[in-house]
Amino acid sequence: MSTKHSIAAEKYLQDREKVNHHNATFWGVRVKRDKMRDEVPEWEELRQMAHDYKMYTNSHLDEMLLQFEKNATKNGAIVHWAKDAEEYCQIIYDILKSHGVKKFVKSKSMLSEECGLDPYLIERGIDTIETDLGERILQLMHLAPSHVVMPALHVTKEQIGKCFEKEMGTEPGNCDPTYLTHAARRNLREHFLNADAAMTGGNFAVASTGDVVVCTNEGNADMGMAHPKLNISAFGIEKIVPNMEALGVFTRLLARCGTGQPTTTYTSHFRGPRKEEGDDREYHIIIVDNGRSDILGQPDHVKILNCIRCGACMNTCPVYRRTGGYSYTYFIPGPIGINLGMVHDPLKYYDNVSACSLCLSCSNVCPAKVDLGEQVYKWRQQLDSWGKADKVKKLMSKGMKVLFEHPSMFNAAMWAGPMLNITPRCIKYISLNDYGKGRDLPDFASESFNSMWKKHKVQEDKK
Repeated sequence: MSTKHSIAAEKYLQDREKVNHHNATFWGVRVKRDKMRDEVPEWEELRQMAHDYKMYTNSHLDEMLLQFEKNATKNGAIVHWAKDAEEYCQIIYDILKSHGVKKFVKSKSMLSEECGLDPYLIERGIDTIETDLGERILQLMHLAPSHVVMPALHVTKEQIGKCFEKEMGTEPGNCDPTYLTHAARRNLREHFLNADAAMTGGNFAVASTGDVVVCTNEGNADMGMAHPKLNISAFGIEKIVPNMEALGVFTRLLARCGTGQPTTTYTSHFRGPRKEEGDDREYHIIIVDNGRSDILGQPDHVKILNCIRCGACMNTCPVYRRTGGYSYTYFIPGPIGINLGMVHDPLKYYDNVSACSLCLSCSNVCPAKVDLGEQVYKWRQQLDSWGKADKVKKLMSKGMKVLFEHPSMFNAAMWAGPMLNITPRCIKYISLNDYGKGRDLPDFASESFNSMWKKHKVQEDKK
């Protein structure tokens, strides 16, 4: 039984050049991450601290969030609570509408992708502009992100050149990255200067101070929030950290794991409206649940709330690197996306759990020690109870069970196995042989381990 992911992946794999580029690019980021790791002697200690901080906040979310609200309000911010995506979008729309906002600039926020904010606002007449370069490219091309940190890395410079030629009037055929970057900068500068309101997401929210912390390499969050009198920040409840000491642990890990940098170019703290004489500036903060509190009731999967969205699990995943982000049915791909989709709606996103080799590389690189691979394994054990288990795999498992429970049949199979080495390819590589699609079957050893063991045992007995 083919799943949606496997069908999309098979189609993606037809373009070997694209696959090889995608694989090499993200593996290169993984290599840079390892280099950063090796330069920090206390790396594993930092990972354990990040894990422990997250597990603490997960179990004290009520206290941490109320503390954040108290301090943010004291700083002059107006705090809102959204139970789901609809409420999140409605709150933002109501704020913008009450201020007569026509043009709205945003820095990257996976929460807004999750909740469908852009189409919600655009349908209601608010010109909504993504200001992260990758997100802006995707917005103009009407594409979804394929990675949580590098959302447009799958798009070629030639495609971007054609898009900018159409949308910004750039030189025909010019796809030089520097030229295109400068063109995007000029275009975005006009949007920054003419925006009525600005919004940013939040990488972290500090309970003890009421700060929303945003980590970027382009400075677009700062540019957007600097000019308009109306500013908004929004984050999911799992982004809370207790204090500045904890924040220091996460900022040391985030960029090193996500992009292989010691730190992001900008680490910005948004605390309250800027105090300028005669100004009626407002700063709104929206704290969003949208199913996150439900995860607290799933002990096997609660660690998913540890995730800091660095993307390291995607960069190392052999399946993601070779099948691309669009092969997954949840809007976040890779190991983290598999698990997020499952905790939100397992019957809708169950097909993604097949997109995992259970190599556990994702678990090993996660800065907050989310047990991503182990969680995928647990989800797989539930597929049969939902009626979603692959019938062919079930049949194979039953057959293997019979084989292993009957030594005579097992030994006969081991004796006959080497005959496959000389069997013609046209017989071995038939449509039923999924393993043989795109790869060769391994050769059977001329002598089985059982046979070798028995010979060795006889020799030892003779001694």
